[in-house]
Amino acid sequence: MTYDKASKSGGPNGSIRFSSEISRPENEGLAAALNMLEEAKEEIDSYSKGGPISFADLIQCAAAQSAVKSTFLASAIRKCGGNEEKGTLLYSAYGSNGQWGLFDKQFGRSDTQEPDPEGRVPQWEKATVQEMKDKFKAIGFGPRQLAVMSAFLGPDQAATEALLATDPDVLPWVQKYQRSRETVSQTDYEVDLITTLTKLSSLGQQINYEAYTYPV
Repeated sequence: MTYDKASKSGGPNGSIRFSSEISRPENEGLAAALNMLEEAKEEIDSYSKGGPISFADLIQCAAAQSAVKSTFLASAIRKCGGNEEKGTLLYSAYGSNGQWGLFDKQFGRSDTQEPDPEGRVPQWEKATVQEMKDKFKAIGFGPRQLAVMSAFLGPDQAATEALLATDPDVLPWVQKYQRSRETVSQTDYEVDLITTLTKLSSLGQQINYEAYTYPV
């Protein structure tokens, strides 16, 4: 979210690894996650034949493969009355399992060597809807993407959506995704969220698809 469309700077570049950035108010609570990623990177780098993985790639992989996937899987389990086996089967049956290929191909981001500028990311829990809209506009997104990202803009998705619903531009999209989440497959919600995160994960980056290749 540090990407700035006007200057084409910031974005998914691994800058959050710097102490001056991870300690900012908008990043409160993320230090533990960063520590886990640092441990994962050390292990991956120890056996990688294609060179060390960038923090930029590792962060996006963690977001896609872990956080978002678990969100969808947890929803499927809830729809099955808490039965994990049935929930996992439901999750797989409706194609969610196959959607992660969108992320798998997008490796090859470069790490920046300095923190991104301050003031580019609001504290979501304290932000007004207009401030959220302005931030999404700054990265080239609109009300649709803001609504679909509601689960990641504060600790309580329902509270975030209630706030977003007070804005006439965002309200129709909030309602669309709420209806979608009530269906068995959640297709509209899942596809739009995956599409949005895929775009977010490469903003301002020149993806080097051969970054980790090596001679056979």
